[in-house]
Amino acid sequence: MDSQENILEQGISEEKVNQEAAPEVVTTAEAAEAAEPQEVLEPQEDQAPVERKVYETKKEVLDRVKEIAHGEEMPQKDEVDYLKTTFYKLHIAEREAKLRAYIDGGGDPELYQITPDEDEEVFKAEMGVIRERRQQQFREQEAEKEENLRKKLEIIEKIKAMVTSPEEANKTFQEFKALQQEWRDIKAVPAEKANELWRNYQLYVEQFYDLLKLNSEAREYDFKKNLELKTKLCEAAEKLAEENDVISAFHQLQKLHQEYREIGPVSKDLREEVWNRFKAASTVINKRHQQHFEGIRAREEENLAKKTALCEKVEAIAAEENKGSGDWERHTKEIIELQSEWKTIGFAPQKMNIKIFERFRAACDDFFGRKAEYFKTLKDTFKENAEKKRALIEKAKALQDSTDWKSTGDKLINLQKEWKQIGMVPKKLGDQLWEEFLGACNKFFEARNAATAGTRGEEHANLERKRDVIARLKLVTEEAGDNLQEMVQQLVNEYQAIGHVPFREKDKLYEEYHAVLDKLYKELNISVAKRRLNSFKQNLKQVAERGENALDNERARLFRQYEAMKQEIQTYENNLGFLSVSSKKGNSLIDEMNRKVQKLKDDMNLVREKIKAIDQENREKQES
Repeated sequence: MDSQENILEQGISEEKVNQEAAPEVVTTAEAAEAAEPQEVLEPQEDQAPVERKVYETKKEVLDRVKEIAHGEEMPQKDEVDYLKTTFYKLHIAEREAKLRAYIDGGGDPELYQITPDEDEEVFKAEMGVIRERRQQQFREQEAEKEENLRKKLEIIEKIKAMVTSPEEANKTFQEFKALQQEWRDIKAVPAEKANELWRNYQLYVEQFYDLLKLNSEAREYDFKKNLELKTKLCEAAEKLAEENDVISAFHQLQKLHQEYREIGPVSKDLREEVWNRFKAASTVINKRHQQHFEGIRAREEENLAKKTALCEKVEAIAAEENKGSGDWERHTKEIIELQSEWKTIGFAPQKMNIKIFERFRAACDDFFGRKAEYFKTLKDTFKENAEKKRALIEKAKALQDSTDWKSTGDKLINLQKEWKQIGMVPKKLGDQLWEEFLGACNKFFEARNAATAGTRGEEHANLERKRDVIARLKLVTEEAGDNLQEMVQQLVNEYQAIGHVPFREKDKLYEEYHAVLDKLYKELNISVAKRRLNSFKQNLKQVAERGENALDNERARLFRQYEAMKQEIQTYENNLGFLSVSSKKGNSLIDEMNRKVQKLKDDMNLVREKIKAIDQENREKQES
């Protein structure tokens, strides 16, 4: 079934529009005697909704359908239509429930297949039987109407023949009365022939009465009898105004009209009076009937306005962004509440009822379709994240028994960082995986803590000793005079001779130590290059002790280094000439190259000073 058929069935399952706008009906009695007004208005069938039995299950509907299909009663169209609507409403609701259960269980909506329903096949077969019976019933009724038409035409011809023979009118009166009774006994004729047939019949009846030469007593008796019957009909029509059921009153009025037609004439002086009384009572009933349907139409318009407002609310919710599962669930609850409210609202006008429901259902389907896709994707993501975390658990378990404390500790810490980068998994599974991962990590770190308990004590002692050296460096001032540099160097040597400190304190201690040294060297006006040069000079004697050519070899190495730096500086400066500073990026690159050139020049100057120091050392050695 494609999406359009699905939407149509869903619309039908929601509500069946089984009422039509009330026809504009003005029902009057047709004049039954000569001199009465010849106003002939056929009453129309009422199309108002009637109270129906509420069927809770498809089986109940099927039982009633089988009873109609195989019973004696003739199928009525309105009940058959109601049973069909009810069956498919229950059928589609059942199918939607299965689809929802499939999706909630993690199924793919695109792969869902609708399974055949045996009840639906049985229902279709029984409805076929009913359809055949109704068609047969219709054919029989039409044939009967045609036969009734033929009979009534024969009666009209017989009365017409009586009218053409005035001298025979008194003799044929009893035959005339028999023809009238025969006319009343004959029922329905084809609707398109009814009015014309009645007018012709009434015409010749009136002509016959005008020609009739009965004695006055018999004539007056007949008129009196007809007056009594029509007066009772007037009273019955007037009493219908007290009937609470407007629809029932309307149907009863139609029967009274039919009876009024079949009664003969009253005296000429009373004909118009009796007819006007009956017509006035009919007008009251007809107005109530019309007002009833106007009220229904007004309520339907109100219902349409309410349903339109609900459509707009659902569409607004469906258009909102859902950033996570919480938003989806919150919006789902809001839409379900709107769906419940929808069910409390009655029918909209017939032309709009299905359209407005299709609009409402389309917005709901759009939201729930995207929700299903989101949770399907989320489920795949959860599965992928769970696999990644299981892989980390396996790595952690492979490392948990290691005794390489430093390397393994770093690896486990990196695994923990990687764990934090992985997305979410369902809470229950996430808690299980985390406990398993944490257990492997804790096993290693607990073993490491037990094995390195003594080392940690020594590291804390080293921390205190280094802090003491830093404190003494802070107390060194210029009052030390020529011994200032020597004192600083002694404290530096002492600091460097101290062993490791706790890992967490290392960076902080390092920053504090070098901050004090940088301040001291600045005060001593000793640049970094000068310190390196002084250190080089102090080590020259050790280099000389390696052999006679050691200093020359060192000088040759430094000279090669000097020439290489000089060449590299020249290359950088040549490249700078080709660069453009038109862009921000180009300017940044030039600045970086200039910094490199300056550093190379500083390093080259230091190398030159070292060469000079070697030359000075060689001269002093020769002089000695």
